[in-house]
Amino acid sequence: MKDLPTLWLSIPLLNTLQQIFLKESAVHVSGEFGVQWLVNLATSPWFILAIIAEIVCFVLWLRVLEQTDLSKAFPLSAVSYVFVLASAWLLYSEPVSALQLGGSALIIAGAWCVSTAPEERPIPASSTKSAQ
Repeated sequence: MKDLPTLWLSIPLLNTLQQIFLKESAVHVSGEFGVQWLVNLATSPWFILAIIAEIVCFVLWLRVLEQTDLSKAFPLSAVSYVFVLASAWLLYSEPVSALQLGGSALIIAGAWCVSTAPEERPIPASSTKSAQ
């Protein structure tokens, strides 16, 4: 359980890397869509890196799920959207709007709320009285 925070952080980082590698694959693969295009894609170093990142991410995700509840772990995957947005802005000079920044803040807040929610929710006293 000691490595859980590191595992959790590695998931959105690897997802972001995978998206960057896929973007590079798409930019560097040439030709019309067809058999040769698929061969070019499959032999692209960027595409191979994307597949490796996905496999590593999948294995680490299984470790996270082994150590925590799915309902607490899964919201973390939403943080990938924020990382991808930041990476696209930094690496590709893609524009980022105020609405995207606001949405990113909501994603982070939502992931934090869901993943830090208490394990057990106390039953309100009014509910237990009516049940008796």
